[in-house]
Amino acid sequence: MERSKIQHLYDACNSIFSKKQLPTFQEIQWLRSLLDTIEAVDVGIDEFCNKKSGVPCMRKPLPTGSQRLLCGHGISQITYVHVFECNDFSIGVFCFPAGSKLPLHDHPGMTVLSKLLYGSIHLRSYDWVKCGTSNGKTAGLVGTVMDGAVHAPCEASVLFPRSGGNIHSFTALAPSAILDVLSPPYSEELGRPSTYYSEVPIPLLPGYTILEEMERPQDLMVIGAPYLGPQLTQEVGFL
Repeated sequence: MERSKIQHLYDACNSIFSKKQLPTFQEIQWLRSLLDTIEAVDVGIDEFCNKKSGVPCMRKPLPTGSQRLLCGHGISQITYVHVFECNDFSIGVFCFPAGSKLPLHDHPGMTVLSKLLYGSIHLRSYDWVKCGTSNGKTAGLVGTVMDGAVHAPCEASVLFPRSGGNIHSFTALAPSAILDVLSPPYSEELGRPSTYYSEVPIPLLPGYTILEEMERPQDLMVIGAPYLGPQLTQEVGFL
């Protein structure tokens, strides 16, 4: 039986990230090329389905192994679809209703690949120039990597522990979905929590901002939804 696109991605991640070392440039390009083949339907999401009417608007057939699909445009709050997670990497999809925002947060020690499956987002991202701690909280100077709109279809992006926009925020300009691969995944126990930041503009220094660690915003609500895409065979695939 032909492997699904998400199975190809899982097999590649398993091969690359299980080595416990930073991926090479060639390996990152390989993963990016695999993400670029994936569409919303490949992870069990129907972008155009109207949840209120219950009428699916599939433009392509269901992928093998999927019986039904999550209604993308019917999502009313930020939703995370958990696909897979192990000690070495995680795969998941964030779905956003128009106008929702994932506030400024970081990815400590992580390599992150992201693919905007559908929709449009405003992305603001930074990298540290100099940072330290004050009263047990992280603060410092960052340089802007990106501050603008991103529209699907577009190529997958990648950020690294110290470059590429490791600290970022998303604002959905339209109903949107982002497929994420994180290596290693977040872990409070292993010192990789998700830290949130507030911004202090520097009017006389364009392109730079002061960030200060803050508590998780109380109004940030992320709910979970079941993964309805093709099931994964969790073993080494034929690469």
